[in-house]
Amino acid sequence: MDLGIAGRKALLFGASRGLGKSCAMMLAQEGVDVTIVSRTRDVVERTCEEIASATGVTATPVVGDITSDAGRKAALAACPEPDILLNNADGPMPGDFRQWTREDWLAALDAMMLGPIETIRMTVDGMMARRFGRIVNMVSRSVKIPQAELGLSNGARSGLVGFVAGLARQTVEHNVTINNLLPGIFETDAQRRHITGMLEPGGKSFDEIWQARAAANPARRYGRPAEVGAYFAFLCSEHAGFVTGQNLLIDGGSYPGTY
Repeated sequence: MDLGIAGRKALLFGASRGLGKSCAMMLAQEGVDVTIVSRTRDVVERTCEEIASATGVTATPVVGDITSDAGRKAALAACPEPDILLNNADGPMPGDFRQWTREDWLAALDAMMLGPIETIRMTVDGMMARRFGRIVNMVSRSVKIPQAELGLSNGARSGLVGFVAGLARQTVEHNVTINNLLPGIFETDAQRRHITGMLEPGGKSFDEIWQARAAANPARRYGRPAEVGAYFAFLCSEHAGFVTGQNLLIDGGSYPGTY
């Protein structure tokens, strides 16, 4: 299928590795020029070189942080009129809410709610004026299947989901869609960090937890990052203009509900 987005421009936060990198690569394979924003210079530069070499598109690295005004402005300076926006940020390490401070909560909100809302604010009106826009937030299945140890993520990401539910209905008539992807367990460094944060003295080993999580999934495996990238690329396509305000699970069937 031709996704109809060749020549478009994408601004991708948190896309230098993991699921975000897969999203960037899939867009690049469709002929989309990508601007990738990451906090780590060597990683984002290496990723952009890899994508440009593999696809021939323009891949621009930006060193910045979605939580800072300076980082967001640097991103928009590099890609002032994006057609596609990805908001993606690492979640905090698992823990017990009794140990989380006000600063921990504010940091989570900045990364997973307020930062993404700001990038949407900075781009959505231009998208509507140009009559094309695709905004996708990488959220988590934890907004539908809360995990106690991920309380910071559950709370902050749910705030973003609630905000998007209202805005997405206002932009779609201008061919600008806003959706949230809710990934489950995937073979990524983020998943490895999550499990590392769950380890307890005398408890199960990393390998035991890793294998048990795969076995508990109906698919009996972890997802592959390319599967998220492909789903993301379709949501960004010209064919997805009737899909907006949705929270789209990609989790191997682990969510147990009917709706």
